[in-house]
Amino acid sequence: MTKTIFMDKYPVFSLNIKKTETNYENVSQIIEHFNNLIEEHPIAKFIAIFDHYEHTSSIQDSVIADEIKDAKNIIFCFGKQLPTSKMLAVRPRSIGVCEFEDSFEISFLEVPNEQLHTVTEGWARSVVNK
Repeated sequence: MTKTIFMDKYPVFSLNIKKTETNYENVSQIIEHFNNLIEEHPIAKFIAIFDHYEHTSSIQDSVIADEIKDAKNIIFCFGKQLPTSKMLAVRPRSIGVCEFEDSFEISFLEVPNEQLHTVTEGWARSVVNK
């Protein structure tokens, strides 16, 4: 798991997984795996799946890196508390899954709650064969 500061402000965690390191064959299978984990979690709530690749490719003059073969986000929320209106700015959560020729990249913004950040990291790592 790698932490980078994307665009000088967004703390993004990412995990690169070679296709030989997982039993999942495509982005949709990984998204379905995450959906199952979300459904099993006591407070997580599934919201939607966003086909980022399809959306971007449908826009005139869009740009998609040649090495990207597919890209989807699963959107969900860990919203157990709403102590302030500012919480809306960091929710809901999203995990992105991007497919390359020989690998997948799973990425997500840092989760403000350390315990739930650990859960999200665990979900990302669960894609790798044990």
